[in-house]
Formats: sequence, structure tokens, C-alpha cells
Amino acid sequence: MSNNFLLEIGLEEMPARFVTDAMEQLKTKLKVWMEENRLSYQSIEAFSTPRRLAVRINELADKQDDITEEAKGPSKKIALDDSGEWTKAAIGFAKGQKVEMESLYFKELKGTEYVFTKKEVQGKKTSELLLDVKTIITSLNFPKNMRWGSYSLKYVRPIHSIVALFGEDIIPFEITDVKSGRKTFGHRFLGNEVDLFDTKDYEEELFKQFVVVRPEERKKAIRGQIESIAKEQDWFIPVEEGLLEEVNNLVEYPTALYGSFDKEFLDIPDEVLITSMREHQRYFPVEDKSGNLLPYFIAVRNGSNEYLNNVQKGNEKVLRARLSDANFFYQEDQKLHPEEAAAKLDHIVFQEELGTIGDKIRRLQQIAPSFGEMLRLENENLNIIERAAALAKFDLVTLMVDEFSELQGIMGEKYALMAGEKPEVAAAIKEHYQPRHAGDQVPASSAGAVLGLAEKLDTITACFGIGMIPTGSQDPYGLRRQAAGAAQILLEHNFSVRLEELINETIKVLEKSGVLKRPGKEVRQDILSFFGLRLKNILAERSIRYDVADAVLEETGGQVAVLVKKADFLQTKLHDEEFKDTVEALSRVTNIARKADKIHDDVNTNLLDEAQEKELYEAYQKLREELPIQLAGANVEKAFQLLVDIKTTIHDYFDHVMVMSEDNELKENRLTQMHKLSSEIHRFANFQHIVFSS
Repeated sequence: MSNNFLLEIGLEEMPARFVTDAMEQLKTKLKVWMEENRLSYQSIEAFSTPRRLAVRINELADKQDDITEEAKGPSKKIALDDSGEWTKAAIGFAKGQKVEMESLYFKELKGTEYVFTKKEVQGKKTSELLLDVKTIITSLNFPKNMRWGSYSLKYVRPIHSIVALFGEDIIPFEITDVKSGRKTFGHRFLGNEVDLFDTKDYEEELFKQFVVVRPEERKKAIRGQIESIAKEQDWFIPVEEGLLEEVNNLVEYPTALYGSFDKEFLDIPDEVLITSMREHQRYFPVEDKSGNLLPYFIAVRNGSNEYLNNVQKGNEKVLRARLSDANFFYQEDQKLHPEEAAAKLDHIVFQEELGTIGDKIRRLQQIAPSFGEMLRLENENLNIIERAAALAKFDLVTLMVDEFSELQGIMGEKYALMAGEKPEVAAAIKEHYQPRHAGDQVPASSAGAVLGLAEKLDTITACFGIGMIPTGSQDPYGLRRQAAGAAQILLEHNFSVRLEELINETIKVLEKSGVLKRPGKEVRQDILSFFGLRLKNILAERSIRYDVADAVLEETGGQVAVLVKKADFLQTKLHDEEFKDTVEALSRVTNIARKADKIHDDVNTNLLDEAQEKELYEAYQKLREELPIQLAGANVEKAFQLLVDIKTTIHDYFDHVMVMSEDNELKENRLTQMHKLSSEIHRFANFQHIVFSS
């Protein structure tokens, strides 16, 4: 009999998107628990299906390892009396630790001697410790929970069975009146109950009952079956990994099959057909070798290959109904001109305090062209932006988008083209939603990118303007995603405009329209801080070290592309000795500038007595003139060279000039000079954040 521990939680069917994470959680929590309890084991395996989460710990030790613990008692002055005899405090310590007085000894700790003792701690039996797994089970986190019956436990789905076997012995505990045991259940319709006696037989016994408990084996089987159908029919079946993962967590015993639909439905846009199949029915679309959609689909049944004809017909019937609806929507939507549709947006509420989608469109018609002018786009592009802004959301009132919300923007492009709009306008309507999620593409066209920026910044600014700022996991309008998307657009299009300028323009439009309920200055600062966190994530994804990220993010409101270039550049310099010397010089300026209590508007050149003061002032004047030009042009290396060029001048200054002079007028003037120079240095980065290993 194996010395394994098997834990299985039998449940009602879980949502597919919860399964994998829950399985990994259970595995991780058990690993941590074993480490904390000093339990050795050979390996740990995780299993899952829609109706179960399970873990098997192989070759688990019978008991904890014995350890020797050192216990600390009172200080020496308390443990011994004036005669050098043990005091009651020391005797009580020994009794409490259940050791003889002879085992006590003294050891110094932070300059004070304390009494210590060592004692052997016998490890507990594993079978006793395993009773704690009840707490591990109930501690699993899920995106959504439910309660059932009169039980207080909130869990993803009702628990129906618990297997808890250590070797052949049951570990007894109870959750919501479900007692742990050795009984598990096979496939809901094809399988039976199973009593497990050897944990090594877990997979085999359930396979006999039409359950494949290893998710990777189910996924491999699905992929293999799809490939076999494709080869047999001479098709190409693109297997989208997200859909495969979802389907895998919907079935316990997968069997792939194919069905067909009427060729007439191929007149509907591919995106509609694919969305109907993939998103709503969990079917895999079928293509020919040239990538053209064919009137077939692949479904994965949760069961055996018996009566597949019936299953095929049932799936075809369901899909036919969906595609018939989609075809009706498609035909009806074409009767409505985009401008007529856009007029109906005044009847769709965006947010109670922020008005309708129509109100949002009117703001976009001001913000987007302004952004285009900031970026010095040509008149042709500005005209495209103006037209696309007016029609950006018209497809929200169409029947197709009402039924398939995933197609917003996509159908906007198609309907706009059918209505005779310019291809560039139609493309911008589609692109302004991008990137829709992490890893998605940014808009390809300048018009789409500018419109997307305007739309995202309008949403963020409007929400911040009424105090709707994301906290914790609460982000109902996806503002984090919107900000990350805006930053990604600015980065990938390398737009030479400061983020702060875009925010200021958006605030100006929203103030004029009466949307903001908070002072614009506060809103601006909150948004810049909010973007700082998104930019930090972007830098982390590029493997930029945390201190470099902190250094360049002092100026969140600058050009995003330049900010990222600065971080990339500084990251390459971290192990350069000359760079370290430059950073030390620049940090000296920043350090002493912080000591200024009173800063004057300008440096009084008449008070620059020392030659080194005058040299540094001249260097500052040059830096103030040239650094912004190089940074605006994204010439990061040339910009940094300007800072390198003043390094020697800075060192000479501090070698010969006493900034904190006893003459108050001189001191204030010198501190003003340091402050002015520090501000220029900070245009590039706050180098004080950068950490060098000793």
C-alpha cells in the first residue's frame, strides 16, 4: 500500500474559468502547509474536472521531522541573584520548558546576556496533522461564491463529496454535513460511485467511470481528436488556446465531433459567425487551407462516442437558430444609416452622473481633433478624426452589437463601409477600442490611435472627476485597462506629446461641459498618479529594475515613449563605473537642493563670487537650453551626455564652494542655484532612487 495522501473535493459543476486557478491554489496551499509542518514528501500532483478538485501527495512522511529548538528566557541579571544562584524566574522558565536546570546556559543577544535552553521536539503524526486540510479546503478563493441550504460556508459551488485518504486510512473531518471518506463519483451520466482503497489507483478507477482527471490529458485528447477530424476532412481548424482551455474545463470525458450549417450563412461577416460559434457555443470554427471559413464547426461532447449523430443534430439546431438571428440582425442593421444610429445615442446612459453616450460623443468631437492638432497631424488626418469621432459609437444601437457586445467597433467598421464612409474613417471606428485587453494590438492608424486616446482619457477623466476612482478590485469601468491601453498607444506610436498636456486638454473640455464635480487640479494629480502605476507595470514587463523605474517615473506627465527609452537606457548603464560616478555627482546636487527653505525666482549672478560658481551657472544655462530639446526629440543618449558633461563641474563646485554659508544671502542664492540645477536634472530622472551594489 502506498504512503500517499489523496484529497478530492467533489462539487457541482464549476464555471470553466475558475477550475484551473482553483486547482493550482489547492496544490500551492498544500505545499506551503507541508513546509510549515515539516512534512517531507516525494512529489505532489494536481487534478481537476468541472466537478472535482484534487491533489495527491506522493510518499508523504508518517510524521514530522524531530527538531531541536532553542528557547530564550529572562536576562542574566534577572535569572541569577546576587549570590549567583538561580532565581524563581529562571526556575519557572526551566519548568515551563520541561527541562532540567543543568541544561540552562547564557548567550549574548544584542549586547545583553539571556538564559537559553535547548529541547528536543518530537514530530507529530501526519495523520493527526492532516485534519487541518479542512481549513485549507474552506480557504480557497474564487471570483464568485454562493451559499446553499442553511450553511454559512460561502463556496464556488455546493460540496457533495470529500475523499481524504492517507494510505488506506480515511482522515476524518466534515464540511457542511459532508463527511470525508473514500467514495468518489464518476461521470454524471455514464459513471458510477467508486470506493477508493489505494490512492495510486485514483486516475485508473475514475477513467473506468468515464472521467479523465488530469486536465493536460483531456486537453491532449481534445487537440488530437480535432487534428484527426481535420486530417480526415482535409480542413484547417485553428485551435484558439483560450477556447481550448475553457472547453477542457467543461468536460470530464471529451469526444470531438463536427457539424455543419447552411452555406447561405457565410454571407454574414466572418467575425459574427466566429463569435456565434466560439464565444456563445464553444465551437471551433473550420477553415479551408486558404483561411476561408467553411460551413462546419467542431464541438466537444462531455461523454463517449455513442449516439454522436443525435449530438451532432442537436448542436446544428442550436447554431442554426443563433445564425438565423444573426442574419436577421445583419439585414435589419443595414437599413439604419450611421448618422441616424448616432442620433439615438442620446437615449443610452453612459453613467448616471456623466450623461449619455451622446454626451460622450460630443466631448470626443472636441478632444480628439485637439489631440490631432497637438500631434501636428495633417488636415486630411484631422478630417478623418473628426468624422470618426462623430460616428465612433453608432453601432451600439444596432441589433447585432446588442446581441453580440464583443463585436462593438468591428460591426461599426463594416456598417460604415457599407454606408459609403471612407475606409480610413471606418478603420478608426474599429480601432479606437484597441487595445481591448493586455496583449491586444494598438490601433494601426494615426486616426484610430488619436481617437482611442481621446476616448480612453475622456472615460478616465470623467470618472475621476466625479470621484469614481478604482480601489482594490473595484474598477467597474475598467479604468486601469483604459489607462494601460492609452499608455501603450503613446508608446507604440511614439507620439511626441506630453501625457500631462493630453490630460489638461481633456480636463478643459470636461470642465466646459460641466462634467467635473472636483477641482481640475486635483483630478489632474490623481490621474497622473494613476498613470504612474500603469507605467510602472509596463516597465516591469520590460524587465526594468524597480529603482530605475522609480527614477524615471518622477516625471509621469512627460512623453511616454521617452520615459520608456530613458528607463531602457539607464538599465544598460547600471554596471558602468563612469555612470556610477555621474549619478553620485547629480545626486549631490539633488541632496543639497532639498535643504532650501527659501527659493528665489532667479539666481543672482552678482553674488556668484567663486569661479566654480560661475562655471556651474554657465553649465546650468546650457543644460536648461539643450536638455529639453534632446528629450523632446527622444535623443536619450545625447540628453544623458549633457548630464555627464557637467559631472566634473559639479565636483569642482563642491570641492571649492560652501553652499551652507554663514552669510544668509549667499546661502539662499547658492541653494537657489542648486534647486534650479536639480530641477533640470529631474527632467531626465531622479537619480537618488538608483541603487548600486557595494
